[in-house]
Amino acid sequence: MSNILVQIAAAEPAQPRLPGWLRKNQNQFEAVQTLKNDLRRLNLHTVCESARCPNIHECFSRGAATFMILGNLCTRGCTFCSVPKGSPAKKEFTLDPLEPSNVARMASAMNLRYVVITSVNRDDLPDGGSHHFAETVREVRRALPEARVEVLTPDFLGDTDAVARVLDAGPHVFNHNMETIRRLYRGVRPQADYQQSLDVLRFAKRYRPEALVKSGLMAGLGERPAEVEQLLRDLRRHDVDIATIGQYLQPTRRNRRVAEYVTPAQFDAYRDFGLSIGFRMVFSGPFVRSSYMADLVNEEAAHS
Repeated sequence: MSNILVQIAAAEPAQPRLPGWLRKNQNQFEAVQTLKNDLRRLNLHTVCESARCPNIHECFSRGAATFMILGNLCTRGCTFCSVPKGSPAKKEFTLDPLEPSNVARMASAMNLRYVVITSVNRDDLPDGGSHHFAETVREVRRALPEARVEVLTPDFLGDTDAVARVLDAGPHVFNHNMETIRRLYRGVRPQADYQQSLDVLRFAKRYRPEALVKSGLMAGLGERPAEVEQLLRDLRRHDVDIATIGQYLQPTRRNRRVAEYVTPAQFDAYRDFGLSIGFRMVFSGPFVRSSYMADLVNEEAAHS
């Protein structure tokens, strides 16, 4: 190895070892494969698969999944995310007109009572994909009128008309993830803006006060506890009802490395702090993800 390569390798911080509390038994392979096959037959995607969620076996085995619409290619290059990236010139970026009805069909076949819909970022589309997003919500609500619907949306480049369009379709919960603290935004979400995301969340609550508004963040990217507390304060000041906090896990070797494995005790401290400043619900723990156990999180928040 050349001296230059040795110097670079020595300068790069070592990846911390995975602690015992992040080792998860994943043995429900038959349930996972069955659900994957059903999704592929309808040309559907889930963020569970594309983002390599560590909870996929648990959720798929209990018949839960988060539908990811607007295709499976993203126009952004967030360094934490393993969702495939691509050029809008690719034919895979063509919207599937059957996707909204197929999501509803799959949700109905799964007999879901709580449906979570998210999407890739589609900055190439004039409306950010908001019409397609809204149509998916309407189709699901028609197919499952008793079900509750949560949307996990992009920032739509701050376009409040796009946000309103999705909210007009009638989701019960509006979620947009902050992902990380202000200082790390340029490295973690280089095509996003911290204040813009906060403004999207505030707009959502003011536009539809009856909807619960939710946001999530990852720990272990190099943030300090005081910075997480500041982010939680910012979320409350922007009218967010629910916060989720989970451990960042590097999904592929191409993604940002883990800076730290946060202890369960620290996650508990973040939860306690969030509740102390007025959140209706704070779901905080190593395996927490923004749509993990979303039905139970929503139920607790709705009755708090």
